[in-house]
Amino acid sequence: MGALVEKSCWLARQALFDRDLAAADAIARQDKQIDQFYRQIELDCVSIMALQAPVTQDLRLVSAIMQLVRDLERIGDYAKDLGEVAVKLFAYPPHSCLPQVQIMLDRCRAMLALSLAALSDLDAQSGLDMKARDDTVDDDYDRLYQLLALQYDVPGAIEPIVLLVLTIRYLERMADHATNIGGRVAYIVTGQRN
Repeated sequence: MGALVEKSCWLARQALFDRDLAAADAIARQDKQIDQFYRQIELDCVSIMALQAPVTQDLRLVSAIMQLVRDLERIGDYAKDLGEVAVKLFAYPPHSCLPQVQIMLDRCRAMLALSLAALSDLDAQSGLDMKARDDTVDDDYDRLYQLLALQYDVPGAIEPIVLLVLTIRYLERMADHATNIGGRVAYIVTGQRN
């Protein structure tokens, strides 16, 4: 599931910055697979809790997995949303802030990859390190929002600006969900919520 979400984020990057409409279509198809994994993992976790009555660390693991797959599923949804935005933006010339948006997206992709690595390795510290990375993405969001929202006398349609504001909001939320995954990894390992 994590690999599919990572691939969706890569496809969103291609759709937005390479203007690859086929990538946008691929995200929508892949999102259905992500949703199927989400539902199956959730059912598996409920089954484990009901039939095996796990205790302590095993119970933490199962309950945290149930929560973090929801975070993964939401990141996949945001990637799909980015693909839809890319299709709408295709009709307009590229905006001058796109390189900055691309940096923000790349930070989010790195956060996702690192949070999944933390989960795979059950590395609590790496999971907790997501918070500092999230702060950087929040700064990106604030800067880009100001740049986009405070434009005056915009020539032509404002739709591309609105779409870019949505884009940075989706990215900011993706980073939040990657941070949640990291926090859940730390909880699995330490038993403490941070």
